[in-house]
Amino acid sequence: MRQHNLAAVLEIVHKSRGVTRAQITRELELNRSTIGDLVSQLSESGWVVELWDETRTGVGRPSPLVTAANQWLVAAINPEVDAVEIALASLGGEIVDRKRVEVDQPTASEVASIVANEVSAMEESQTGSKVIAAGIAVPGLVRTSDGVVRLAPGLGWKDQPLAELVSEALGVPALAANDAHLGSRAELSFGAGQGADSIIYLNGGPSGIGGGIVIAGNPVGGFAGYAGEVGHISVNPEGEVCACGATGCLESIVRRADLVARLGLSHPDDDQLDAAVLNAVGQADGKELRSWVDQQLTWLSIALRSVVNLLNPERVVLGGYLASIWKGASEAQRTKALDQALSVSAEGVEITVAALESQRLLVGAAELAWDDVMANPIESLKSVT
Repeated sequence: MRQHNLAAVLEIVHKSRGVTRAQITRELELNRSTIGDLVSQLSESGWVVELWDETRTGVGRPSPLVTAANQWLVAAINPEVDAVEIALASLGGEIVDRKRVEVDQPTASEVASIVANEVSAMEESQTGSKVIAAGIAVPGLVRTSDGVVRLAPGLGWKDQPLAELVSEALGVPALAANDAHLGSRAELSFGAGQGADSIIYLNGGPSGIGGGIVIAGNPVGGFAGYAGEVGHISVNPEGEVCACGATGCLESIVRRADLVARLGLSHPDDDQLDAAVLNAVGQADGKELRSWVDQQLTWLSIALRSVVNLLNPERVVLGGYLASIWKGASEAQRTKALDQALSVSAEGVEITVAALESQRLLVGAAELAWDDVMANPIESLKSVT
């Protein structure tokens, strides 16, 4: 029971990014002395710090603010076809350091080697902090039980034990899952999905398009962790053959590479691509690009119609280059994005862009890494202290 209560307190601090002891008491419906004891143990173990607001006025006993400490960190990793992104994250979804290593078509072993070198250097720069777990956001199908990448067509991977390789390289537990699934978790906890009961998250990255599903506030991974492959919805039976072998998949038609080429960029990150799209369509000679972007949104809308008809989400969140396409398209095209969905299914559905922008997948990977650690916050430290 105590382990459960410690985990519950830490979860509240993590999701709230700072909460008073009185608020924790009300939410968990435990007495004040019990909460005080739990918070004290978490503080002594380096998980949280308590801050007293000396300017507070009014009646009643003052309650300290409980916030996450930075003593314990996790490594967040996102391998892609053109780069490996690595971050260190603290509780509360905060990225404290970040590095992008450009590399073409890295193997799983190369990713593990890059991660080992970069995390070691990044950890040294965080005085008094230690990495205790790792999470990996993979652009492909990942068996969540053991972190084996069953298929990542963009990277050319099949049955690669990525989580095991990274764990051995870092000397800490590592977990892996689909990048879009983790993006949906990040946006649900800290971004555009906050407050929504059900969301569909679509991620657009160099490897293609993936999806994450949240139903009744809970991320849905499917039987083995492969749910949400929106990029492989067929939107044009006469279209190109996709990397997966099927014909006319969304990700074979709405491609990041085409957008990057039209803008004349080379290996841009998401922030650079987003800025370039908005700048280009805003120019006097940007009409041609705006027209092309509108057509891309038309194809995307066909897939959204299927998703909305099937799942009736409260909110659709677009990330990566899909967010850039949405923002770069004309208002008229955005307005009719769900016109061909069933009217009752589309009624009230909001389409928005990822609030966490380029950090979304790294924050999601960190969420995965925190799962087991926060479930048993005291015992999980015994192997690293």
